[in-house]
Amino acid sequence: MAQPGASLVRASLWIHEPPTSMLMALGGEIGSVDFQFNPKELSLSRGANWHKAESVGYRLGALPRFTGAEPAQMTVPIFLDANAPGSSVKVQAQVEQLLSCCEVYPPSLFTKRPSPPWVRFSWGSFSTVQFVAYVTRADASFTLFSPTGEPTRATVTLALTEIPLITGGQNPTSGALNARRVHRTVAGDSLQSLAYREYGDATVWRVIAEANDIDDPMVLEPGTELLLPAAEDVHR
Repeated sequence: MAQPGASLVRASLWIHEPPTSMLMALGGEIGSVDFQFNPKELSLSRGANWHKAESVGYRLGALPRFTGAEPAQMTVPIFLDANAPGSSVKVQAQVEQLLSCCEVYPPSLFTKRPSPPWVRFSWGSFSTVQFVAYVTRADASFTLFSPTGEPTRATVTLALTEIPLITGGQNPTSGALNARRVHRTVAGDSLQSLAYREYGDATVWRVIAEANDIDDPMVLEPGTELLLPAAEDVHR
């Protein structure tokens, strides 16, 4: 229950251009949905992967080994009502915008990573549910229409999957991240030498080139900052 005099903070869903490379950075904002009514409930789940190896040396089986966390999954309903007092919502346009989050973003077709838009959910100080995600499913239910057939009330239920980005509190240039790091080139560096030094295989230099949108691998200026993907991503 809101405290007397407190202003009501509305939840929002921000829609962004997808990244165009493995830098995994949010693109520009292309739309947003400001909730007319805050959700009555949210469904959030997170899992962990454990590897259980068979072994005769343990009476009850070998100890499991943690192999990584799974992205969070969240389900959020969005209620749209053009008949609400003071409402200026265009229900059909808002629903179409949300459904488009499951379709490829047209400008990304001309990049190396075609993708639907990415989204960012935000609700005041509720930081647990604030993360960058992609929409895995959007279910729209129209429940009221005008005499001309225009929908005036609908509920859209979105299923969101978290997109793992750089771990909070760590510096991507420090080498502390095992997800990726940045290397500043020096004279004599080449993509092949970096690939051999980083992964033990000079033939995977194309992965570095793709991660950094390098079209000509023979041109590598000293002082250039290159993103080096994680070894597990390179050999996947």
